[in-house]
Amino acid sequence: MSTQSPVDIEAGPDADNRAEQRKLPVLALLALATAVFVTCLTETLPAGVLPAMSADLRVSDSAMGQSVTIYAIGTALTAIPLTVATAGWRRKRLLLTAMAAFAVANTVTAVSTDYPLTMAGRFVAGVAAGLAWALLAGYARRMAPVHLQGRAIAIVMTGIPVALSLGVPAGTFLGRELGWGVAFVVMSALALIVIGWITATVPDHPGQRPEGRARILGALAVPGVTPVLFVTLVFVLAHTVLYAYIASYLDHLGMGRSTDLVLLAFGLASMVSIWIVGARIHHRLRALTIGSSLLVAVAAAGLGLWSGSHPAVYLAAALWGLGWGGVPTLLQTAVGDAGGEQADAAQAMLVTLWNVAMAAGGVLGGVLLGVLGAGSFPWSVLILMVPVVAVVVAARKHGFPLRRG
Repeated sequence: MSTQSPVDIEAGPDADNRAEQRKLPVLALLALATAVFVTCLTETLPAGVLPAMSADLRVSDSAMGQSVTIYAIGTALTAIPLTVATAGWRRKRLLLTAMAAFAVANTVTAVSTDYPLTMAGRFVAGVAAGLAWALLAGYARRMAPVHLQGRAIAIVMTGIPVALSLGVPAGTFLGRELGWGVAFVVMSALALIVIGWITATVPDHPGQRPEGRARILGALAVPGVTPVLFVTLVFVLAHTVLYAYIASYLDHLGMGRSTDLVLLAFGLASMVSIWIVGARIHHRLRALTIGSSLLVAVAAAGLGLWSGSHPAVYLAAALWGLGWGGVPTLLQTAVGDAGGEQADAAQAMLVTLWNVAMAAGGVLGGVLLGVLGAGSFPWSVLILMVPVVAVVVAARKHGFPLRRG
């Protein structure tokens, strides 16, 4: 009598191949996650070293603050045209080009003693970000079997909360102790490490054939793409209005010295959110998107209603992070699903609108601060989240369907 189990009977090369296809290429995905970390931290690092940068470059803090804005502008202006121009490039070559551009841009920023040159370096970094963001989520999807694509994107997107919760404080510390230029040199070195890591572990994929390329705006005609892009624009706008001015808001509450701890609570909750989304996104994309939207709305209401209680502020920050952390994964997965054959074009439009929303959030937040004061931030976020929730709930057939694929 044979003692072989069904699993034993299936053993052999074919079974090994099937098992391999069920696995995620974790090392390769972590390389992409580190690329996301570099991208996100390059964008936000000036916020932590702003006074030192402005003093060394002999400009005002507000002028130096535009180094974040010009990064977002570089991304918004170039993501779509660069995606079109490089559609035929092999994906690995394109990703390595983007990371090399980060290394160059951060080096220029580190050694520059001239404000216009620094801003030029920041613009180039934004261009590299547009190239990378339009590529990374799709790359992660292509590296995973269908049932694990959401989890693959979630792994890659962990670079965002890690950059915000750990990278910015670490960069700020380095800038304070060794000089802000050192922080940017470290970023350049990390970009070089990522280049080697990608070269060694990330598989290559071909670009699109000429006959398979569609006009970028043609993605708007695909059912479901427009609702996802609308949600992206308004959700990111709402988030940025508060996040970009969180220090001003906490000063308003008398918690200015606790900004790092509040952001730590936000960042740690964001990492929990990424884990939950990665585990459930394949079957629960719609429910998770609705839940994330409601959590951010509840957090905003909590900040507005219970701002006099410091523990309540920390709780609201944690709810905000729990809602926000998985949003990049949810929206990039949703637009990729909705876009179908035009997923790359849809991703490029999402990246563009994401950065438009970030730039607009900085402007809107500044206007609110000057006209209505910092106390208006939570209520503005809450107002903006109402149409977000409404569109997600309404897009039950396309965009945020009841059942995926």
